[in-house]
Amino acid sequence: MPESHKPTAENPWSAPLAVLQIPETGLHSVFEASEAQRAALAAVAGLRDVTSARATFDLSHAGGGRVHVVGQVEARIGQTCVVTLDPVDSDIREDIDLMFVPEAEIKRLSSLVDEEAEDTDDVPDPPEPIVNGSIDLGRVATDALFLGIDPYPRKPGVAFEPPPVIVDPEDHPFAALKALKAEQPADATRKKPKGK
Repeated sequence: MPESHKPTAENPWSAPLAVLQIPETGLHSVFEASEAQRAALAAVAGLRDVTSARATFDLSHAGGGRVHVVGQVEARIGQTCVVTLDPVDSDIREDIDLMFVPEAEIKRLSSLVDEEAEDTDDVPDPPEPIVNGSIDLGRVATDALFLGIDPYPRKPGVAFEPPPVIVDPEDHPFAALKALKAEQPADATRKKPKGK
């Protein structure tokens, strides 16, 4: 595995691609996470395990140094049921549609996206940067995979049952007033006669 593809906590699944390697006709890219990368993905995401992770991308030039990336990420992950604490396996399938632009263009294009967002309810995704002439497809796949994780996984057919609430007959809006009245001495509640 090349040094740049070795998993780290900041980048557990790396697969950089130089923009210059993308032909004018476009590029179809398919790759899978190695065992070490899957272990790193599981550790970063707090999963029991990641048994498979595969990305499929189509990259095409969009003019002005921009690159359009579409595709999907598929993964099988192991989690723990939040109700029963039993192991749960889930399948993730996330679609990707991103525009990558040279770093120097990011600020200008981000402001254009902000202006478009003010004029319409449909907010477009801001562009992603092309860093040092390359796009890290593994990072793109990682972000998509993490977005697809259910934060509260449950075994099929299992529902969360809240504990029963026991109603205290003394627990009502006037309970505090009743307790306050009980604390006062009996003669303090009587009105003093007016003096002549």
